[in-house]
Amino acid sequence: MNKYFFFALLFFISCKENSENKIENKTLSVKEYFNYGDSGVQCAGVKMIPIKTDKGTFKVWTKRFGNNPRIKVLLLHGGPAMTHEYMECFESFFPQEGFEFYEYDQLGSYYSDQPEDTSLWTLDRFVEEVDQVREAIHADSTNFYLLGNSWGGILAMQYSLKYQHHLKGLMVADMMASCPDYGKYANDVLAKQMNPDVLKQIRDIEAKGDYSNPKYMELLLPNFYNQHLCRLAEWPDAVNRAFKHVNSKIYTMMQGPSEFGVGGSLVNWNIKDRLKEITVPTLMIGAKFDTMDPAAMEAQSKAVKHGRYLYCPNGSHLCMWDDQQVFMSGVIKFIKDVDDNNF
Repeated sequence: MNKYFFFALLFFISCKENSENKIENKTLSVKEYFNYGDSGVQCAGVKMIPIKTDKGTFKVWTKRFGNNPRIKVLLLHGGPAMTHEYMECFESFFPQEGFEFYEYDQLGSYYSDQPEDTSLWTLDRFVEEVDQVREAIHADSTNFYLLGNSWGGILAMQYSLKYQHHLKGLMVADMMASCPDYGKYANDVLAKQMNPDVLKQIRDIEAKGDYSNPKYMELLLPNFYNQHLCRLAEWPDAVNRAFKHVNSKIYTMMQGPSEFGVGGSLVNWNIKDRLKEITVPTLMIGAKFDTMDPAAMEAQSKAVKHGRYLYCPNGSHLCMWDDQQVFMSGVIKFIKDVDDNNF
C-alpha cells in the first residue's frame, strides 16, 4: 500500500471518529444527540407537562437537553418552591458526557403553574407529580436517574420508597433523611459557630415571628447563607435568579421562614429507618460547610443497600457551585458506573 494513501486513510478515520460523540458505549452523532424528535415549531427543549391532581390539571415547566435512551437524568431543585435556575450549572457538564437530562420547575414554582389551593403542597402529591414527569419523558428502570438537592433530596428519597422500580439510579445532594436531625444540627452545631450577638438578634426576630423584617435576612445572609448555603464570594447569576423567583408562600408553609433549621410542615419528616428499603444504586453527597451534617450523609450512604458517598471538602449546601469540580466529577462517575454495571 502506498504510504501516503495509508496516512490519508488514517486521517480520514480519525476525523470521522472525532466528528461523532460516543454516548455511553453507543456512538451517536452530535446531530442525533440534539435531535429531540420535535416537529413543527422548535422550542429549545422546553415543554409544559400536564400534571393531574385532585384539584385539577396543571402544567409544569421542563427543559430537555440531549437525546440518550440509555441515560435520562431528572433534576429536582430545592425549596420547596425554588426554581430550576440554580441547577443550570449542569449544562456545563452533562452535555459533554452525552447525558440526556431535564431541568424542571415543580408545581408552584416560578416557571410552572402556581395554583392557590394550599392542599396541593404535600410531599405525597409532589411524589405523584415526579412520576407523571417521568412518564412524560419516557424514562423507566433501564435509564431513569433522579438527582435531588436539598428539598429535592427529600422528594427523591420519598419517591424512591414508592417508585424505585422505575429508577436506575438515585442521587441525593445535601439532604439528611431526618428533618428533626437537620434542625438539631442547625441548633447544636451551626448556631454555635455564629457570633453570639448576631445569633441573639436572629432568635429575637424568630421569637416574635417577625420574618418579614428586613433585618432578618440582613443578618442571615452574611452570617449563615454565605457560610453554609453558597460560599462563593460572588453568587452566580443563576443562584440569584432562583432566590429572586422563590414562591415564599409555599416555601414558608413547608420549610419554614429560612434555611436556618426547619419549621414548616416538613418539620417531622423522617425516613432514616426506611433507608434500608432503597435498593437501587444510590449516591449520597455531603459537604464540609453544608447546612446538613456531612457525617449523616455518609451514614445514609451505608444505610441504603447499594450506596456510595461523595464528600465535597470545600462545599456547602450548593456544592454543585462552590465545590464544583469535586461534585460534578463524582456525579458523572456514579452515573457512568451504574450505566456500565460497574457499581
